[in-house]
Amino acid sequence: MVRDGVREQARHWRFPDLPGVDLLRAHYIHKNFVRHTHPTFVIAGISVGVEVFHHGGSEQYAPAGSLALVNPEVSHTGHALRPEGWRYGVLYPTVELVREIAAETTTIRGTPGFAVPVFADPYAVRLVHRVLRATDERNALAADTLLRLVVTRLLRRNGGALPQRDVASAGARLAASARAVLEDRLADPPSLRRLAADLGTSPFALLRAFRAAYGLPPHAWLTSARVQRAQRLLAAGATPAEVAPAVGFTDQSHLSRHFARIVGVPPGAYRRERAAGTG
Repeated sequence: MVRDGVREQARHWRFPDLPGVDLLRAHYIHKNFVRHTHPTFVIAGISVGVEVFHHGGSEQYAPAGSLALVNPEVSHTGHALRPEGWRYGVLYPTVELVREIAAETTTIRGTPGFAVPVFADPYAVRLVHRVLRATDERNALAADTLLRLVVTRLLRRNGGALPQRDVASAGARLAASARAVLEDRLADPPSLRRLAADLGTSPFALLRAFRAAYGLPPHAWLTSARVQRAQRLLAAGATPAEVAPAVGFTDQSHLSRHFARIVGVPPGAYRRERAAGTG
């Protein structure tokens, strides 16, 4: 995208010899990430500018030399503070990979996670970018080593065990039941009224319970879940035109709009990088 003579650039890819990690390098100027979640961790090293993102009920500011850190399934947004935008490199390691690293290199017990969402550590930012550069060079040994170094460093300096969700409460059980229905009916979801009636509650009670459990209202969670499933289908080789109706979007342009506002790149570019990575 070009605005005012300045081009936004982004690449979202995987390196086959670094399994369990998605990678992103971007310069965003006018990008506005909508509220969404990831099933993975987000480790974003800011090199230029300031990224602003809503997290935990407040706006967070991540300047150059700091990291924006988001735990799995935590809702967040993202946009630039200033007109020049921001540049960053991002690692999206899976929960399983971070748990493996934590068990080997830290004393954290339980599911590991990050304590604060913005952490000033220029050296860790450089490590993130060195991971990306190593994958560019197809240096598997360096990429894997540097990834483990940066995750270990951040967990030791800004980590701990994530609190367990209270699944025993009535609200949490209600939200989990609603989520299961939406996952099963991703392409053909019921209305909020119908969903609430089927679960024996009122629409507003369901809305409150769902937002408390997942940080998003059901419709926003559904969009994020559709995009996550679209990512898996595109990575498996399906085309955007095939994926759109399969996950519940009305057409390819509908998919593209939501995909870019959550993943950061268009679905076609995402698919091409996955295909190139397996060649």
